[in-house]
Amino acid sequence: MKLVIASNNKGKIREYKQILEPLGYEVFSQSEAGLILDVEETGTTFAENSALKARAAFKLCGCAVLADDSGLEIDALDGEPGVYSARYGGLETDDERTALVLKKMKEIPDDKRGAHFTCTIHFIKADGEEIAVEGKVFGKIAHEPVGENGFGYDPIFMYGNKSFAQVDSETKNTVSHRANALKALLEQLTKQ
Repeated sequence: MKLVIASNNKGKIREYKQILEPLGYEVFSQSEAGLILDVEETGTTFAENSALKARAAFKLCGCAVLADDSGLEIDALDGEPGVYSARYGGLETDDERTALVLKKMKEIPDDKRGAHFTCTIHFIKADGEEIAVEGKVFGKIAHEPVGENGFGYDPIFMYGNKSFAQVDSETKNTVSHRANALKALLEQLTKQ
């Protein structure tokens, strides 16, 4: 089945392809599908933003689409960066946003560094039926970036004794917030 991911985020697209293509999905980014989307994420929740993106993509292609909104939520920062993860502090790069988080967390002790990634997926089938699911993964914030893999906040998100940027993609793709949301979606799809 052809599936358009309403994103051009290379890290997200890579993860979706790694997880979904072995299951028989033909996965395309919005640019690979020829879609020009510029959806303003005006929602106040991950669910609202993923729905906005999925519906905009579906209007353009009329095929199965998947959109997600995801981000890092840090307990000591009252859930920041949250839905603003990709544009936290008005900064442009992953490294700048990661540095801002570490600066804000500098005085926070280890036992108060809890955090989780949340991913909400909004899936629209080719017939227009919509399904929304959510996945989370819990960990803590490191004191400095560690690892070379992944993207975004992966170098400072500790899952067990490794950052997400240290674990191999196969492991990450079984335990991440995105993997957990996809598992929930696939469960919904197999029930139908």
